Amino acid sequence: MVRSLNRSGMSRRVRGTPAPSPYPSRQARCTNRCRRLLSIRRAALTPYQVQLGRGRKYLTHTVGFATFSSEYSGGSCRLNSYAISFPTANKESQIMVTGRTLELRILKTILWVYIILALVLAGLNYGFVNRTSPEISSFINEFWHFYENWIKTFFIVIGSLLTLRIIGTKRSIMRKKNLIGFIVAALVLHIVGPLVLNNREVYFFAMPLPWTTTPLQLLYPDSSFYLSRFPIWGAAGISVILIFYICVSVVVLSGTLLFGRRWQCSTLCMFNGFAAEVFAPAIPLLGKSKKMKPTTVKVFSCLRWIFFAVAVFFTAWWILLLSGIPVAGDFQVMSRIEVYKYLSTELLMMLFFWVAFIGRGYCYYCPLGTLLALISRWVGQRIVTNKTQCVQCNRCNIACPMSIDIRGQAETGNAVRSLRCVGCGHCVDACPTKTLSYTTGFLSWLSRKQA
Repeated sequence: MVRSLNRSGMSRRVRGTPAPSPYPSRQARCTNRCRRLLSIRRAALTPYQVQLGRGRKYLTHTVGFATFSSEYSGGSCRLNSYAISFPTANKESQIMVTGRTLELRILKTILWVYIILALVLAGLNYGFVNRTSPEISSFINEFWHFYENWIKTFFIVIGSLLTLRIIGTKRSIMRKKNLIGFIVAALVLHIVGPLVLNNREVYFFAMPLPWTTTPLQLLYPDSSFYLSRFPIWGAAGISVILIFYICVSVVVLSGTLLFGRRWQCSTLCMFNGFAAEVFAPAIPLLGKSKKMKPTTVKVFSCLRWIFFAVAVFFTAWWILLLSGIPVAGDFQVMSRIEVYKYLSTELLMMLFFWVAFIGRGYCYYCPLGTLLALISRWVGQRIVTNKTQCVQCNRCNIACPMSIDIRGQAETGNAVRSLRCVGCGHCVDACPTKTLSYTTGFLSWLSRKQA
């Protein structure tokens, strides 16, 4: 007669074989200890440690809805990692899983529609409008502005609500703030601004220098941008939109000085930042979410400085031209080159990243993001890693869309200061022990004052 283990880890008699030791095996003892831990804190599912002795041996356990690995030998049991699968045994859980799947499909469909419309309308607006009749050209421009303002805002609002339902709001505090910020920014920039200023192209002036030289071109009377807008806006309209641009630049700069790069890149950016947050669960549209390899990160780090230098060159060229200083090159050629740069290396690449790679792909080499990253480092932007104790679960590295090694810094308690950090707070929300926090010099002063 032999003894086999039951659920509690104790042995029971089985006929036909000799009886072994009446005590449970080491593996069963480890499994039972882990089971009891998960039954006590089933909601948290963070790595736990149980000290029973010394030695190492890797085991795999399945308890309820958690599958995890542990180190065990000589009575020592340590939970290292786990994978969660939704329980489909009851109808309530099945409804929850089905609902999230449906919401994710809707979110992917919205993003597909947005990308297709962006490609079609950008092609028509930049390549077909000047070759067609005035009636068709007017219709294309009207639909383009309707898409950029009303449709885009509607997608941001609906996408944010769907994303909040998918990721949950209980622990996604930073991401919830991001989505609220983008909704407010979209309503102000795409709805309220055009209505108040009577100008549907306000969004052209929502990104400060050196991202685009459009405002500088509007100051030059012979530029194609000025000649195409002056008959519509007039001198007063041009003055109003330039004042609006200055106000936006002041808001972005002052907010960055106080709150770091998070202010623009994870709250206000209507080019790529909004999509990376609003449609995060749906990106990439094809395949699974990917992490950049170290070599790829190095390549993008080099591209960041190249694109920043090119943007600074265009900005300096137009400033010198407006100042009356002789410069080499023709202004029409320069403006055309900048349009081609925008369409190929910025718009198309950004959409490609959404479809096949990651949501923050463009943020790796955005010229404005690079400038704000330098300012943010000066004002003390960082991720604090020693509020409690890091358990090396690696959730922060998995959650980070910019491939920053947060866990490595958290292991030693050092703050994360990276030019790639966009301040999205995904790592802060993902940390199970709440040892991470986003801060700047101003936010640290404010927290000390409130304490």
